[in-house]
Amino acid sequence: MTKVLVVDDEQSIRNTLKEILEYEKFTVDTAPDGIEALEMIEKTKYDSILCDIKMPGMDGIELLDKIMTIQPDTPVIMISGHGNIDTAVDAIKRGAYDFIEKPLDLNRLMVTIRNAQDKKNLVEETRFLKKKINKDWEIIGNSPETERVREMIERVAPTEARVLITGENGTGKELVARHLHMGSARANGPFVEVNCAAIPSELIESELFGHEKGAFTSAIKQRKGKFEQATGGTLFLDEIGDMSLSAQSKVLRALQENKITRVGSDKDIDVDVRIIAATNKDMQKEIAENNFREDLYHRIGVILIRVPPLRERIKDIPLLANHFIEMICNDYKNPIVKISDLAISELQKLPWTGNIREFRNVIERLLILSDKEITDKDVTLYAKPIGK
Repeated sequence: MTKVLVVDDEQSIRNTLKEILEYEKFTVDTAPDGIEALEMIEKTKYDSILCDIKMPGMDGIELLDKIMTIQPDTPVIMISGHGNIDTAVDAIKRGAYDFIEKPLDLNRLMVTIRNAQDKKNLVEETRFLKKKINKDWEIIGNSPETERVREMIERVAPTEARVLITGENGTGKELVARHLHMGSARANGPFVEVNCAAIPSELIESELFGHEKGAFTSAIKQRKGKFEQATGGTLFLDEIGDMSLSAQSKVLRALQENKITRVGSDKDIDVDVRIIAATNKDMQKEIAENNFREDLYHRIGVILIRVPPLRERIKDIPLLANHFIEMICNDYKNPIVKISDLAISELQKLPWTGNIREFRNVIERLLILSDKEITDKDVTLYAKPIGK
């Protein structure tokens, strides 16, 4: 039930608002001044606060400042019989949700309270979803190898340096890229991913730089490329080692000049992106075989981060196992299943050629096929594809 605090030095107004709001199914507390209201706010989380401006002792503006420190997400609706435009603007600048003059229009007041509650719910839902997303991209492990990767991320993320992430398939290169983005000044900007290996070479330029209408047969309308979409944020070029040489030359120009040109156009477009790239290939070998431009390699590889394969960080397996068990059980809405120490030991003996991606799939398989607890026998039976 929505909980509202009414702060006003006039008892008749407090009583009237309390009666009206309780009739509308709100739970209502009242306070005669800012000092008493502050004590209540420090003890109770309110969904909305109605606050008079002119009060003895601590006025409404001073109380508003303190509320923004204690409960910054709580909508505060300022009410006053002595209001003017300057007062209203000042209150809004300080964080008030709205300003209503006395005598109160009760219909407007109820609409304002409900709108404020909708906004508060939206803020809380957004925060919850962000936490969930961040948890989904959490780096799990406390091995020295994992700690080294974390330390590199912490050092590099706040900078604008371009990063090349290397490592086998399934090691979590995208995870590292997302943490670099989330730890940067661009965290509120877009994170745009391009899988260079999944896009045909004849379409990669259009994907990256966009195209104009009529630039080629299927270009029925103008389209922004990933560079433009990522402006103000981060562009993650996954599997960049598979990019065609013609696209490489245009990417190099974009990095040198911070400009791109759409396919079918001769107009330069300014872009502001941070480039993070990743590959599972030996880039020195690709350069030697003329498959990758050395000048582009040096442009994207200001910082090099190698993500170790799972077989080099087996100390992380207990934490990873429990992490994926909790995640999968929650997704299935099942109780959390235990895994025995012997089962963990068996998992640590396996080669994990598919790295974290393979490990997660195996944990899901074990959860489906095991009984109440995952045992070492279950690992022996089910960790490899059935029939092998």
